Amino acid sequence: MNTLVRAAESTTTGSPAVNMAIFLAFVAVTMVIVIRASKTNKSAADYYTGGRSFTGGQNGTAIAGDYLSAASFLGITGAIALTGFDGFLYSIGFLVAWLVALLLVAELLRNTGKFTMADVLAFRMRQRPVRTAAAISTLAVSFFYLLAQMAGAGGLVSLLMGITGDVGQSITIAIVGILMIVYVLVGGMKGTTWVQIIKAVLLISGAGLMTFWVLSKYGFSLSNVMGAAADASPLGDKLLEPGAKYGVSTLTKVDFISLAMALVLGTAGLPHVLMRFYTVPTSKEARKSVVWAITLIGLFYLFSLVLGYGAAAIVGPETIASAPGKANSAAPLLAYELGGTLLLGFISAVAFATILAVVAGLTITASASFAHDVYANVIKKGTVAADAEVRVARISAVVIGVVAILGGILAKDQNIAFLVALAFAVAASANLPTILYSLFWRNFTTRGALWSIYGGLIASVGLIIFSPVVSGKVNPATGESLSMIKNTSIDFSWFPLENPGLISIPLAFFLGWLGSVTDKEKPNGPKYAEMEVRSLTGAGAEKSVSVH
Repeated sequence: MNTLVRAAESTTTGSPAVNMAIFLAFVAVTMVIVIRASKTNKSAADYYTGGRSFTGGQNGTAIAGDYLSAASFLGITGAIALTGFDGFLYSIGFLVAWLVALLLVAELLRNTGKFTMADVLAFRMRQRPVRTAAAISTLAVSFFYLLAQMAGAGGLVSLLMGITGDVGQSITIAIVGILMIVYVLVGGMKGTTWVQIIKAVLLISGAGLMTFWVLSKYGFSLSNVMGAAADASPLGDKLLEPGAKYGVSTLTKVDFISLAMALVLGTAGLPHVLMRFYTVPTSKEARKSVVWAITLIGLFYLFSLVLGYGAAAIVGPETIASAPGKANSAAPLLAYELGGTLLLGFISAVAFATILAVVAGLTITASASFAHDVYANVIKKGTVAADAEVRVARISAVVIGVVAILGGILAKDQNIAFLVALAFAVAASANLPTILYSLFWRNFTTRGALWSIYGGLIASVGLIIFSPVVSGKVNPATGESLSMIKNTSIDFSWFPLENPGLISIPLAFFLGWLGSVTDKEKPNGPKYAEMEVRSLTGAGAEKSVSVH
């Protein structure tokens, strides 16, 4: 039976009952854990940071679970299968980014903040405008990332349950969103963390099993796997060389530089990653968290290289491209080819778990930012009770969940690795410059912070809107739209790059400098000195951030 027929069977008959049974078992187990964790949520610190009770190893595993999203498991595997080495460049960028987080951000952020990224950005600035800006940026980054996860959910269910219509996929995305909201409302950060730890173990174990299986078919030789992938691909040997996607023209090469900047610098500005550093008791454990995360994430990306080329060799690029979910279906189709219904069911459950864990982490971060930064410190000026703040966070989680469901329905046909790259571009543009200036530049001012955040956010989102990602990109071979807007007659793109990082990141750094040097308000020297001592020593790290 050929691959195409077997892939078709997996989308129509396969065994939806097995796939769903394994997934429901995961949901049941994690829901019990979340409910048990919720019984210890007695304060805002418990809800936002899990009571700072996690070890470096636990938090590092949770970070890996949070970071290894549907983009990593589904998107990158598919990108490698279809474009080879250029798809693997996503993995390299995602992994190298952790060195920036380890060396420049993790320990200092843990020592200086309390619950959110805005605690650091507003520490020596005027609190209300900076917290508002930081909250808006956090919500924007979270929205783009949530789009990617929800798109992954839609494509995955098409493949696994035989639901190919828009209505069926939309209902599935809504179910994932509802589960996400329940996790956050019930468990808070503590419950979400344990879900992420379980998911990380399952994901890395599943990827390791599939990697072993693929290598066993080719004499445990990666060279043989890659050779078979090249033989099966229309690209031939170009699948094994840089340039299949980003070396076609000068424009695509520049686009790759822009993408690389976003990936390498974006991690240190992702709010849901930064918030994880507050869940450990000391800065030493924060550093240990990053070391654990780098180790686990690096191991997984080595697996993804084998899985991507294995999918090209065993499943075939044409089958992947024609399956529901397209590139996102490479890993599940490979699982079906390797181990049939049972392995597909397990990998399906892991993929769903991946989506659920990541969207829960994103949702609690976005809701905490609104409740802690906007409601508690801007609207209520720091006088709100902790119970009221947590209640607002829970209401915010519901609203964010609904928005994520609607956005996911609109973006369900997009490659999720690419959508995540856009989230990284916004994080690297709107957040990272302000974080670095706040931690390391004495003369940074409130105006500089606002110009950097809003300038980076507006530039990155604006350039995305007017890029080929949203409109105007057409497959010349088929005439099919490759943009978010599927109507090929609609084209308002004028920015040629698909990722805005090359322009928006330097612009945000420049605006932060320009705003500070032209600000008549003098930098707050004593607060910077206090911040410097706290960031380097951890002294007063548990102290509440004052509002002024």
